[in-house]
Amino acid sequence: MTQSIKIQSISSTAFAPFGEVIDVSGTPDKIINQGLCGRYHDRATLDFAEGRAGMSLFKAQPRSLPMTLDMVERHPQGSQLFIPMSEHGFLAIVAPDHAGTPGTPLAFETQPGQAVNFYRGTWHGVLTPLFAPGLFAVIDRIGAGENLEEYWFDTPYLVEPDHQHAGAGTATPPSEGNENG
Repeated sequence: MTQSIKIQSISSTAFAPFGEVIDVSGTPDKIINQGLCGRYHDRATLDFAEGRAGMSLFKAQPRSLPMTLDMVERHPQGSQLFIPMSEHGFLAIVAPDHAGTPGTPLAFETQPGQAVNFYRGTWHGVLTPLFAPGLFAVIDRIGAGENLEEYWFDTPYLVEPDHQHAGAGTATPPSEGNENG
């Protein structure tokens, strides 16, 4: 029997036990570039054991909802920051740690312009774009030693929109020239 997870809108408060929501909320820390650019300084807590920070590009296939969640992963040696390279939200699926195994997952939908930083050791779903192109910059630990632990659920979860929550991948993204977008 499949268990259901309802998608909720992401907020810094709800996501705080698992990581950080990275965005340009509030006022810039500095105005730079001849007054034409606001700098939102030091927004992510990058945390690595041994090794160094590295930036990779990931191109993930968009998912359709509802979708099956049968596996989560975590990175015990470092945090992992997902930065979308398009103007679309994505799903950030996380689970609390219960004595070394994941508890009941939660699914958050980000808004355009938001990134997420998973704290080191946080159980999370794989990169889950809802729209093409699914291109992300990912900042995480580069170094020797294992930094990936996967957990496969005995009973998968069904991730689906909460009908009280507008959208969650059910809308068509705005296109250029579309008066409604």
